[in-house]
Amino acid sequence: MKSKHIQHLYWRVGFGILPNELEKFSKKSKKKIVDGIIEASQKVTPLKVDKAELDELLSGSYEKTKENIKKFQKLSREKTKELNIAWIDRLSNSNQILREKMTLFWANHFVCEDNNYVYTQNFHNRLREHALGNFKDFVKAISKEAAMTKYLNTKQNKKQKPNENFARELMELFTLGVGNYTENDIKESAKAFTGYSHNLKGEFVFKKRVHDETDKIFFGKTGNFDGDDIVDLILEKRECATFICTKIYSYFVNDTINEQHVNEMANVFYKDYNIENLMRYMMLADWFYDDENMGTKIKSPIELLVGLKTVVPVDFKSSKQLFNLQKLLGQVLLNPPNVAGWKGGRSWIDSNTITLRLKLPSIILNNAYISKVKAGKTDESILKSKQAFKKKYGQRFKTETNWAVFDTHFSDVSMTDLDKHLLACAISSHASTYLNSLSKVSKREYCIQLMSLPEYQMC
Repeated sequence: MKSKHIQHLYWRVGFGILPNELEKFSKKSKKKIVDGIIEASQKVTPLKVDKAELDELLSGSYEKTKENIKKFQKLSREKTKELNIAWIDRLSNSNQILREKMTLFWANHFVCEDNNYVYTQNFHNRLREHALGNFKDFVKAISKEAAMTKYLNTKQNKKQKPNENFARELMELFTLGVGNYTENDIKESAKAFTGYSHNLKGEFVFKKRVHDETDKIFFGKTGNFDGDDIVDLILEKRECATFICTKIYSYFVNDTINEQHVNEMANVFYKDYNIENLMRYMMLADWFYDDENMGTKIKSPIELLVGLKTVVPVDFKSSKQLFNLQKLLGQVLLNPPNVAGWKGGRSWIDSNTITLRLKLPSIILNNAYISKVKAGKTDESILKSKQAFKKKYGQRFKTETNWAVFDTHFSDVSMTDLDKHLLACAISSHASTYLNSLSKVSKREYCIQLMSLPEYQMC
């Protein structure tokens, strides 16, 4: 398999690949590489942080006093931040790259957030558990998660007064997309999900006394449907397979949709709704490696951060700094902007975030020191801009960088060949001229400069 195709594969289903691994895989066939990626992600490893104190508060002796509620909320906020940092660490170090990347994808598909950490952890591990499994089982499991029943008001959905929030988003955002259902379908399916609730520990509870047991008319069919029945009926529509495949294509292949390729994927997915089979088909498809699909996607903030950490291992001395950096870049894990999630693509870039993105390598890998900024400026103005940048970011982000690992992994790569390993798209003539002027810098400095190019924002 060609090296550039292997790199493309790992940039899309992971966060990059190091030269020593690339050399090893270049001798293998595409099928063996894809099989290896899938095999490495077979095991489900839940992501957890210590929540013993929260569990104790949720025990049978828990009293909803003002003091206890306040303590629980404070602990939940702290633990959610800990999970955020733990997830970034997992993304940076896990061999289960496909499962973790799929978990990241599904977190922006089945969008949900909660102020109860126990429910948040359970929800995201449910995403991780089903990330490569059967989509029908996945949707049913998500519909019963405490975080989701709270987020989309299913808990308030009772036969006396149906709440349509979950029924609407189930079809609009999770399975079918706009135009493939009617308002009456929403009303009728909402009745089927009445009675969904949970206990204090977040375990699913079905309250039969508030469940509507009358016949519902859904997609032209009549029956005493419950929530699982509605999911079954939704997935009978091929539009569901097409909708999911379109989102996966946009996330992993290209923001510009190729309907023929999506239709191929939908044919595979509609057979059994097996997510693993769908991803295998996509990764093995010749069109996945077409030039028009390589180096054309803008990295999300998390992809940018984790990609940097993959090349040069770096730790933030304060986890709060890493959390704040996500805020500045516009993507905080576990904290989606709304029920539709992050838009992705060009929405990642604006006048503020692009400036920060281009300077990010200097911030976290070079102690906020910019060593090359000529571009026609005088020495005095260059010095002032460097000092201003150092003052703004030097104190905000203290990091510890392991350049020794970089030197080991890139020991057999010449400085002038670094771009072949770090950049997914062709270098502009302006960038090429700039790089040619860096002949006297160190390999580490050259790496930082490559990561500071606009081209590095692409994958």
